[in-house]
Amino acid sequence: MRKLIFGLFIAVLPALGLAAGGTVPLDHIETDHSDKASLQRGAALFTNYCMGCHSLEYARYKRVAEDLEIPEDLYKENLIFTGAKIGELMKNAMNKEMAAGWFGAPPPDLTLESRLRGESWIYSYMRGFYQDDTRPLGVNNVVFPNVGMPHVLVDLQGLCAVEPNIGVKATVEPLSGNVKNGELCPQYALEGSMTEAEFDQAMYDLTNFLSYMGDPVKEERERLGIFVLIFVAIFFIFAYLLNREYWKDVH
Repeated sequence: MRKLIFGLFIAVLPALGLAAGGTVPLDHIETDHSDKASLQRGAALFTNYCMGCHSLEYARYKRVAEDLEIPEDLYKENLIFTGAKIGELMKNAMNKEMAAGWFGAPPPDLTLESRLRGESWIYSYMRGFYQDDTRPLGVNNVVFPNVGMPHVLVDLQGLCAVEPNIGVKATVEPLSGNVKNGELCPQYALEGSMTEAEFDQAMYDLTNFLSYMGDPVKEERERLGIFVLIFVAIFFIFAYLLNREYWKDVH
């Protein structure tokens, strides 16, 4: 019995560790893998802004193109910059030892990042950069303090001069009617090319894409799950009738 309890404790320990570490307030989102347009925009953002450092080495270009309904020739022309073939894994050419010297640690593969961190964490993290001159790269992050990653989307979002209002709900002052914490970034040190709403949508698309990468069969699994439940319900009816027939003469 003690061994069983100890085994169960070891099994749930990683989950308890993640739960204990997830105390940072986040902006919650619900991803939608059926929104192909959003996934396509997210794939374009990842390829152009993230893939120079981060790989998706557990996925293949061909599978992504098929799932996102992107013609292969169009995908190869616009979303493969390394000369890789459409059937290859989605790797990059960054040297991990050099990357560790630049950033303190090599950039992780992001294929399963949404399964590890959660979609809301990724969405909040990508919107949580702000200016911090004490850091080597001049930026910090509300969700991941002392992060070693540069703000690669600064030309889109701009650079917040103060900590963004991540996980902070907007409130209305009862007397003045002024909205408090209504904006993600109260003050910009550098303006970006997107409005706040446009950048939020872009980060939703990027998060939606990474969510799909972590669980590419989610739609199919949920669709099949409905048929499985229907089968179980029908099978239960026949099993019940058969059981009653077996035991009807037993007193």
